[in-house]
Amino acid sequence: MTMRLEAYTIEGVRSGTVLTEGSLTELLETVDELWVTDGRLSPLDGHPAITDPNGPFALPIDELIVVVAPPGTTLPIHAAWHDVLLTTGPYELAGQMPTLPGFDAARALARPTGTFVLLARATLRLSGHPEAGLVELPLALVHRYMVERVQSDLELGFYFPGAGSGTPDGLPRRLLTGPAA
Repeated sequence: MTMRLEAYTIEGVRSGTVLTEGSLTELLETVDELWVTDGRLSPLDGHPAITDPNGPFALPIDELIVVVAPPGTTLPIHAAWHDVLLTTGPYELAGQMPTLPGFDAARALARPTGTFVLLARATLRLSGHPEAGLVELPLALVHRYMVERVQSDLELGFYFPGAGSGTPDGLPRRLLTGPAA
């Protein structure tokens, strides 16, 4: 089965097709690289998109900062959703992170085990470039080891090791999208 890939990297937006037997989420957690065909890179500097050679190429998982989750990605049942604002690589990403009801990050015995964290109703933009506009991502998978700063109503140090954290004055989504509707 083939699956469409759209991922944000340091260089820009990578897209292409990946061959997988399961879900993209499972694939990202079990391999070190994705084999991509029909690859394309849209650079952040505004230059025209670059088409990769005809054959498949290996794209290391550690180059992926944010991956657009494909339709059909499983959402947790009975989740409590928390607004977060992340700074990762050249991007700012706002969205909602699921936790189990009653979750207390400071006391939780269960720690996240995968490399990618799911965000729903996310918006993404280039840091420091509001003129570049927002990209809306219904579901996004964020490489948690690449996050540099976290703002949330939860203490998320275990989710994003090495990231600075803080509690925003308002909801993180408002920082990127303006007042809530």
